[in-house]
Amino acid sequence: MKHVIVLGATGSVGFNSLDVLRHYPDEFAITGLAVRRPTDAVVALAGEFVSAGIAVAEAGPEFADTLRSTGWRGIFFHGPDAAEKLVRAMHADICIAAMGGSVGLRPAFAAAELGLRILLANKEVLVSAGRLFMDAVRHGGARVLPLDSEHAALWQCLEARDRSHIEMVVITASGGPFRTWTSEAIRKATVEDALRHPVWRMGEKISIDSATMANKALEMFEAQCLFDLSFDQMEIVVHPQSVVHGMVEFVDGSFLAHMGVADMRQPIASMLFYPHRERCGIERLDLTAIGRLDFEKPDLDRFPMLAMGIEAGERGGCAPVVYNAANEEAVRLFLQGELNIPGIALAVGAALERFSGSAPQSLDEVLALHEEVVASVGERV
Repeated sequence: MKHVIVLGATGSVGFNSLDVLRHYPDEFAITGLAVRRPTDAVVALAGEFVSAGIAVAEAGPEFADTLRSTGWRGIFFHGPDAAEKLVRAMHADICIAAMGGSVGLRPAFAAAELGLRILLANKEVLVSAGRLFMDAVRHGGARVLPLDSEHAALWQCLEARDRSHIEMVVITASGGPFRTWTSEAIRKATVEDALRHPVWRMGEKISIDSATMANKALEMFEAQCLFDLSFDQMEIVVHPQSVVHGMVEFVDGSFLAHMGVADMRQPIASMLFYPHRERCGIERLDLTAIGRLDFEKPDLDRFPMLAMGIEAGERGGCAPVVYNAANEEAVRLFLQGELNIPGIALAVGAALERFSGSAPQSLDEVLALHEEVVASVGERV
């Protein structure tokens, strides 16, 4: 029996993770659940997992009474450091790190220090603090397995491969809701337009990142840390069917591709059971029903967030932290109606011009720079 903590339990990755875990009650027990906000979904989970510890970042101690009204009898953690306290207090073997944004950094680092198997879906951990995090993983004896569909695919293609044989890693992109839109149409796009992803059903932040293609820049940062790659060894290819989730080209010109239906339960199950495979309740891929697979280059003029992200990755230093922090705040402002889609790129570009320097040398420095960048973006809108 393996004990599991789910960070970001009410988000899309957390929801799908719990769906897979429910199919195997004899193999996995839910030890802890962490969320950002006190919602009805958290209350429902408390009624289901009555002995699990629960952490709610934006709740006061009184929310425990609401949880206990369901019959829940676990330990309650609240406040900004609730998720980190949960990880350190509850005994677990596996931590599903799916709490998005900078709030997910400290609990992920705690899991690394404790030597857990970390199923990582929080892009910000590797984008803002990749080297520091991987050092913590090595020192703690932890293991990181990627939950993003693209990186889980690449992991499986690269497994036990000699890195000197790799020519190029290809990260596929659906193209998001604006793949065929003109620049003028994108400028006028509403929040509802941006959230209407053609393939995946995700949370608001990742949906907007997909619409701007910032998510692909973030995924390049992730791949750099996970697979020890340089940016010139990675390529983004738009693939609207979202059937091929990642490809590896080898020096002899051959390719390995990972294919599957667009369902997060597949990468979750593959990483939960790694190195074994088990059924996870998804439908089979029917290539004859799809009929064709298309691939195209991304348009960096219509999607400047991708171009800036690649530039930030090549620049290195503090640029990835700045890019991530500025994007996080700009997306928040877009969702509130204070920026349009091009305004996100303008805000991030301004932050990249304003901040320069070497990479932060500690998690505290990462978070301090993150907050400074966030504040600067907010002041200039």
